[in-house]
Amino acid sequence: MSKDPLHHETSSQTVGPFVHIGLYPAVSGIVARSRTYGNQLATTHAYGQRIRVEGQIIDGNGETVRDALLEFWQADGHGRYAHPADPQAESADVGLSGFGRSVTNPDTGTWTLESIKPGTVTDLSQQPMAPHINLALFARGLNIHLHSRIYFDDEVEANALDPVLQHCVPAPRRQTLIARRQETTQDPCVYRFDMVLQGKNETVFFDL
Repeated sequence: MSKDPLHHETSSQTVGPFVHIGLYPAVSGIVARSRTYGNQLATTHAYGQRIRVEGQIIDGNGETVRDALLEFWQADGHGRYAHPADPQAESADVGLSGFGRSVTNPDTGTWTLESIKPGTVTDLSQQPMAPHINLALFARGLNIHLHSRIYFDDEVEANALDPVLQHCVPAPRRQTLIARRQETTQDPCVYRFDMVLQGKNETVFFDL
């Protein structure tokens, strides 16, 4: 961001009713660009455990939000981000895009993400972070998009050592960031992650 006092960061605003057209045109049947980002992040050649994460978004009145958009970014199965800020970026798995988008189904309100479970990454102080997926949520009524994370309930030991979960999130609220593995014989493995925007059991969102 510019340090010039005459140039300030552009303010955010609600995405309005046309978020799908602008950010995920394919879901609206619009061919707007040669490359679009969808909810399938991994190719068949990606290394790691294949997973599907699905869930709904609940507003402060307990109603399902049916017109939201989510953005996801994650490390590959070895814990490497395909981003210049990661010193291991050049060796990141080319079978994983590392970034994608999903929209809620207008009938059911359910969103889905097809990917692989991320590997363990380290923070700036070289502390290991449990496998997780970063997300941003956009929806009508949100003047600023919301940031959160998805952790996994079958990574108990890693979660117990994760610096964000342990030092930034109050213990009673950590469960709002945990995706629950579903009892199924399906492949890929399915996790459930619902988000609550307001009120009781409100999901933890980070001020970034």
